[in-house]
Amino acid sequence: MSEIKEIINLRREINSIHVFRKIFSFLDERRKLNIIIYSNQLQKELEVDFQAYKNMSGRYKIGGKNGEGKEYILNSDILIFEGEYKNGKRNGKGKEYNNYRELIYDGEYLNGKKNGKGKEYNLIGKLEFEGEFKNGKRGKAKEYNLIGELETEIEYIDGKINGEGKEYYNSGELEFEGEYINGERNGKGKEYYKIGDLKFEGEYLNGKRNREGKEYYENGVLEYKGEYLNGKRNGKGKEYYDNGELEYEGEYLNGKKNGKGKEYYDNGELEYEGEYLNGIRNGKGKEYYKVGDLKFKGEYLNVEGKKYNDDGKLKFDGEYKNGIIWNGKGYNKNGIMDFQIKDGNGEGKEYYNDGKLKFDGEYKYGLKWNGTFYEYYDSDLLKSEEEVVNGVGWNGKVKGYYDDGKLKIEGEYNDGIKWNINGYNKNGILDLQIKEGNGQGKEYYDNGKLKFDGEIKNGRRWNGIGYDKNGKSEDLKNGLISLF
Repeated sequence: MSEIKEIINLRREINSIHVFRKIFSFLDERRKLNIIIYSNQLQKELEVDFQAYKNMSGRYKIGGKNGEGKEYILNSDILIFEGEYKNGKRNGKGKEYNNYRELIYDGEYLNGKKNGKGKEYNLIGKLEFEGEFKNGKRGKAKEYNLIGELETEIEYIDGKINGEGKEYYNSGELEFEGEYINGERNGKGKEYYKIGDLKFEGEYLNGKRNREGKEYYENGVLEYKGEYLNGKRNGKGKEYYDNGELEYEGEYLNGKKNGKGKEYYDNGELEYEGEYLNGIRNGKGKEYYKVGDLKFKGEYLNVEGKKYNDDGKLKFDGEYKNGIIWNGKGYNKNGIMDFQIKDGNGEGKEYYNDGKLKFDGEYKYGLKWNGTFYEYYDSDLLKSEEEVVNGVGWNGKVKGYYDDGKLKIEGEYNDGIKWNINGYNKNGILDLQIKEGNGQGKEYYDNGKLKFDGEIKNGRRWNGIGYDKNGKSEDLKNGLISLF
């Protein structure tokens, strides 16, 4: 009975993850007879199926199993491990399988745990992890996404990501490289656009941008330089145009301009200096034209004030409420009153500072409510004319034009969605037709370069090929960028 007690005591050491009981590692050729004699009692005490013992292969000696062997699920011939043993534990090279006979690990073991080099596989058989293990925990390694593409190059300490590492987009391009602590970005790091250009460089804390950092446009020009807190711009900072000229310098809070600051035109001339609240001008401030002349001086938010055109002529004289025109009169460049509003309601025409028509229609609650809104290129050519319905733009008839003035699109939008639209290339040939949100054809950038070629569904680009401004293409399937 001593053999039975010895084996029963071993139950405390059995790995609970596996149904198979590893008691067989303590049986040798000389004890087979005792096994047969005690088999009924053993099966009752240990819930062991001795058929599984017959399925075991390998060499045995008293006190433990050494050499090559296999493990099976209880009451089945399903293999869950094959490899090398020492003193009854997995040691050396081995492979693990799941209940569906699929490989889930291929690598090295020490004292029953993953140790050394190894690979892990996901449920669909794709490589998930390759690298080093120590005492069953991951170390320095590469990790892959569900379809087997490289996702991160990382280092684990005590099972958590620590040290330097890299992250990748699904398409394989580098997305981030930097330092980690406890599985999160901590310390210095860099983010990249898919095209490989630098997007951000700076410091992180608990996975978010923190302290000093820089952001860049896709063309490599500096976009922002300053302070961050919890992933948002916070503190002092500077914003730049994509031509490198300073656009804003001042204070931020929770990602928005807050406190004192200055705005500049893209030619470097001062446009505004004053106070901000939640990203908008609020409090005392001054506005200037590009030539440096004073445009507005006073307070913002529920105050009286005057606005002037580029040539210094009066544009609006009245009252603002929450930054919105509320009571007053507007004038065109010839000094003729063309607009009047009272308690947020009115009708007339509004103009840009250079005198071009901006809006013609009805105002309600201080907002452009029903009418037509106009946009222009820097060349002064008309870019678009869009219908505003019940305060919502791109909600009715619309026309768009290329940068050379040729017709680009005409038709109807519905709540900002292309609904009934005809589109044309720069040669005036009909290239896009959409009816009730669905259609087929080509879309172009303002300069005439191809933007999309394919199917439109519910007003969205659905299936086809999209192109960036540099001509780089990417497949679109069911409204999503393809992972393949």
